[in-house]
Amino acid sequence: MSATLAPIIIWTICVACIFIGFAGVIVPALPGTPLIFAGIFTVAWWYDFNLIGTPTLVITGILAVLALGVDLIASVLGAKRVGASRAAVIGSTIGTLVGMFFFIPGIILGPFVGAVIGELYAQSGLSKATRVGIGTWIGLLFGTAMKIAISFAMIGIFLLALI
Repeated sequence: MSATLAPIIIWTICVACIFIGFAGVIVPALPGTPLIFAGIFTVAWWYDFNLIGTPTLVITGILAVLALGVDLIASVLGAKRVGASRAAVIGSTIGTLVGMFFFIPGIILGPFVGAVIGELYAQSGLSKATRVGIGTWIGLLFGTAMKIAISFAMIGIFLLALI
């Protein structure tokens, strides 16, 4: 590989990981923040950790793990806040997984429909099941907003390290 071509390839991989990772923050089928971290790590590795050092990698790595935790907890907390049953939480999880196969409409409606079906299965009325579905959906939106903020923080820390 040519000495001038290699850095271009490395930076292309980095930018692609960051862009695809940012899309993955919104689309659950893609590992968003881990991809952003992979892009940052690629540049750090290529430059022997001189351009991007250990502190930057540790901070962005912690943020990536934090974003994964926020993703898992947010919709459950949204559902629990409105009194969801265990069946509704399981239904929301299943709805999220099934929804991924139906692209944007499935990603938006899957957790809601799953939570409603789960709550109806738990013998709740339609009114409570709807509240639980909305609570789950609001939790999911909050989690996504937090992941977007964390992703911007990761990218900002990376850019600051480059200066």
